[in-house]
Amino acid sequence: MKLYIKNMVCSRCKMVVKSELEKLGLHPIAVELGEVEILEGAIDSQKGILLSNLQLLGFDIIDDKKSKTIDKIKTLIIDLVQSKNNAIKTNLSDYLTSHIHQDYNTLSNLFSEVENTTIEKYFIKLKIEKVKELLMYEELTLNEIAYQLNYSSVGYLSNQFKKVTGFSPTYFKQLRDKKRKQIEDL
Repeated sequence: MKLYIKNMVCSRCKMVVKSELEKLGLHPIAVELGEVEILEGAIDSQKGILLSNLQLLGFDIIDDKKSKTIDKIKTLIIDLVQSKNNAIKTNLSDYLTSHIHQDYNTLSNLFSEVENTTIEKYFIKLKIEKVKELLMYEELTLNEIAYQLNYSSVGYLSNQFKKVTGFSPTYFKQLRDKKRKQIEDL
């Protein structure tokens, strides 16, 4: 049986969800971002407890098709920005349609309708949060960050960063109170 879980955005999330399933005596076969497959065919008696436990941890079980699709889009984009360093050989629309197997216009319209923003703006917000994270670590130059996140130039990254945050990357780096947003708040 497959369960779709909202707000799974990292490997720690996968470990926490797997642990919660095992605490209830369930047997996870595969735990991926936003999606869990368990051995059991039906979990009606445990679903309420699982839902409560997951909600306490900031997760939620998704039951309707629209929410599953939105969550899949978000999960793919988060994984792309966080894990794959935006290293795709195609554009974002082709990447999403190849993984979700739906027309991009349908995905885009659904996402905009439910999230009140476009897929592209969501993608940019995630990339800018990743830039903030990398700037805070102070391990990479702005040029290296631009390359890692597949920006065409440092100038383009800087312009996009300023458009989203109101600050230049250099000024942001100098700020004492560097406010980053949690992924689930984007």
